[in-house]
Amino acid sequence: MNVVIIGCGVVGAAIAYELSLVKGLKITVCDRQPPAQASTGAALGVLMGAISQKIKGKAWQMRQTSIQRYETLIPELEVLTGRKIPFNRQGILMLLSDSSLEVMSGWEKLVEIRHSQGWDLEIWDTAKLQNICPQINNEKVTGAVYSPQDRQIDPTALTLALVEAAQQNGVTFKFGVTVLDALTSTPELCDQLETTEGKITADWFVIAAGLGSTPLTAKLNQIIDIRPVLGQALQMRVGHPLGNPDFQPAITGNDVHIVPVGGGDYWVGATVEFPSNGDEIPPNQELLESVREQAIAFCPELATASILRTWSGLRPRPEGRPAPVIGKLPGFSNVLLATGHYRNGVLLAPATAYAIREMIISQGLGTGD
Repeated sequence: MNVVIIGCGVVGAAIAYELSLVKGLKITVCDRQPPAQASTGAALGVLMGAISQKIKGKAWQMRQTSIQRYETLIPELEVLTGRKIPFNRQGILMLLSDSSLEVMSGWEKLVEIRHSQGWDLEIWDTAKLQNICPQINNEKVTGAVYSPQDRQIDPTALTLALVEAAQQNGVTFKFGVTVLDALTSTPELCDQLETTEGKITADWFVIAAGLGSTPLTAKLNQIIDIRPVLGQALQMRVGHPLGNPDFQPAITGNDVHIVPVGGGDYWVGATVEFPSNGDEIPPNQELLESVREQAIAFCPELATASILRTWSGLRPRPEGRPAPVIGKLPGFSNVLLATGHYRNGVLLAPATAYAIREMIISQGLGTGD
């Protein structure tokens, strides 16, 4: 069976790799850019699973599946490709600035729920926080929640490793190929794509193109409306680890992440910027500066850091429906959507890949269809 995946960010690459482990599939991935360019290249890779407020249903299930899969996926990819994928196993520390009874009992309840689900979560008071993470010095911080099983990963390194491993398993990648049109001979089926490299036929088409998904679905007269939300981040160099060099978790507070990336460097981000008119979003320097100032307010030592680079990317946010969009394109039996992950593409990539694999397998591999 032929499967074509459109889009090679972290989601498309994860789908390609998981499908490459299934016997009897011939897989092609197309993207108009090299891998990991758009949202993926801009992401910070902070995987908020157990520390998230999602506790049941699909939203929690997907998070749990992904966090568990990463524990086996990373060593698996490193062995296959010989690449080192930066993967921070020291957890996520969320700073709290509200110690009201209501907020704290909410966290205590979450700790209980997580324990019952088999996950650790700890509430730290200011004394414990000061002792373990002396770099945090802000009188507004009233404590923290520590999630030892959540992770942070380098999204670009991960995506490139997924591509290389999928290639070793026989997947064909075509970069610099733009889809021009989608052709249907019967109402329910998409037969082929017209591309800048000629026609591509397949049994299954998987649209994992993030913001590029909207124009693609429009060609099939089923517009999935996905809008851009800009995020900006910085890489800051302190030159040495902040606090205890042996304990360097990803730190988050007030929606600002401080992510250790080794060598005394930290990623700090990210802004959340919506388009004001049309889809153009010029990066707002003041917002980026306020993110940097918030990070410095948490870790005053960051004030001495030099800024190595700043970058930005557009996140794909579905309009009028929850993110992500996973499932069949309405009106088509062989076009699958794996898109619109908004701010959780890296987090949910493994679970998304599993979901797509299940849809394809259940529909026509060994089921006698």
